[in-house]
Amino acid sequence: MATAYVFTLQPTFTQGLILGQASILLLFFLVLKYLFFDTDPSRSHRKASYQPKVEPNSAEEDIALGRVDLGQVGTAFNEGDAESSEWLNVFLQQVVDAYRVKLRNGLNGLDGDEVARQRVEEFANRIRPTGFLDYIKVHSVDMGAAAPRLSRARIRRQLTPGSEPEIEYDLNYADSVSISISTSVLFNYPFASFARLPVSLTISLSLFSSPVRLTPPNPHSPHPTVAFTLPPPHSDFTLDIKTTSLMGSRAKLEDVPKLHELIVHQIRRVILEKGTWKIVLPGLATVSDVKEDVKMEREMAENLR
Repeated sequence: MATAYVFTLQPTFTQGLILGQASILLLFFLVLKYLFFDTDPSRSHRKASYQPKVEPNSAEEDIALGRVDLGQVGTAFNEGDAESSEWLNVFLQQVVDAYRVKLRNGLNGLDGDEVARQRVEEFANRIRPTGFLDYIKVHSVDMGAAAPRLSRARIRRQLTPGSEPEIEYDLNYADSVSISISTSVLFNYPFASFARLPVSLTISLSLFSSPVRLTPPNPHSPHPTVAFTLPPPHSDFTLDIKTTSLMGSRAKLEDVPKLHELIVHQIRRVILEKGTWKIVLPGLATVSDVKEDVKMEREMAENLR
């Protein structure tokens, strides 16, 4: 009785197919492992070769970026002119500047940049998924110079009985805000720390534009709040983001389009999921009360679906 062997000295079609598939898989594995992946744990992050940073060097550039010139406030509008939102834009500019100074610990120049970089790096590593991303190294942070500007204030009166009027604005934020980081994507299959894919990334925001709805507190609500909705329902927003990236260890992929699409999609998703921000009025409600109200509203919305 003849015995059939899988491998013989005279290769068959089946044996050739198996060897061909195995050799392709082996070659693919070697290319990924030695060209793109980094198996050296000591090189957990690398400095990016590009760190675009725009620093306004004149008053004209500040105005072009959307910054409010406090020295000119009051000269562009005379008494008796139509109502505008310029007073609110001045207020927003001062608030944003206060946060920028606080983030830099009140320091100017390179010392302030370093303090801001360290704080952003600490925050990024506190929220990163440890099983998916290696330590995030922040190389530079540009916090910009402008602030969001509001215009075209208009009152929307609801037709529903008992509903409060709402105020809508057009928000426009034109600035140069960027962050440059490097990290590694961890691969823990088929075993832990199997390989890592180094990634260097710079994200730059130049324009964000959206309608904003301001809802005043309802006097009859058990926990009155001021609500900001961005963007309002049935409206969209403009997000102009530029990304530059490098992926790989020895061989590198530059500016991968799918990575750009993924980043923009995730940022848009976060903005849409946040939706509404509520401000608690002192003495009328507590943060825990408002959180409980928000939780109940979400449960009711899910039950109606």
